[in-house]
Amino acid sequence: MTTSASPVTPNLKFLLNHPSHFIALGFGSGLTPRAPGTVGTLVGFPLFWLLTFAPENAQFMMLGLLFLVGIPLCTQTGKALGVSDHGSIVWDEIVAMMLILKFTPSTPLGWGMAFVLFRLFDIWKPAPIRQCDAQLKGGFGVMFDDLLAAVYAIICLKLIAYV
Repeated sequence: MTTSASPVTPNLKFLLNHPSHFIALGFGSGLTPRAPGTVGTLVGFPLFWLLTFAPENAQFMMLGLLFLVGIPLCTQTGKALGVSDHGSIVWDEIVAMMLILKFTPSTPLGWGMAFVLFRLFDIWKPAPIRQCDAQLKGGFGVMFDDLLAAVYAIICLKLIAYV
């Protein structure tokens, strides 16, 4: 969704212009010319590793806080870019991937499956993700559709583990 008449192309100057841009663009990972969402998703792995040093109950609280903080960060950055859900905004992928990893066995296979499933659902956007993506705008919409893709990935991972 476009929010202004002339969308801005994000660059290093834009990234460093405001702390919310720096975070929403995944510390620069969203500036990659190809597949910024995929590159942003990869940033979730080392951040999740850092999260594991916190006590278990604090990890869930921190994930919730990262989601909530992402709403105004993505709103502000989307407005500055002139596109509500610009492809360079990857904070939603980062937080969603971290949530998935919380429910994933800490093995290369588990993490690989988590990554592939999340990217599949984030790109494919099966119902109701596609409808939420179309109807929910601003930072909440940006964050929420990736939260739903994360839930789909977690369900698939749990079903695979059960089988």
